[in-house]
Amino acid sequence: MQFDKEFDASGLACPLPIVKTKKALADMASGSVLKVVATDPGSVCDMAAFAEQTGNALLESGTENSKYVFFLKKA
Repeated sequence: MQFDKEFDASGLACPLPIVKTKKALADMASGSVLKVVATDPGSVCDMAAFAEQTGNALLESGTENSKYVFFLKKA
């Protein structure tokens, strides 16, 4: 998937991946796509909840090289 910006949250534990994802999205234009890479298993549920609460779309989530990968589209 094509994305505009990437944020690597590897090694960060909850709630830091969400906090830093929110900050990364704040600097982006509406409609831009952010790729987030995380190692915290809790980030799977957290990202879905974050997207729902903030109105940003979780376009895709999955695993890549034993890491969790998310694509968020800024509202």
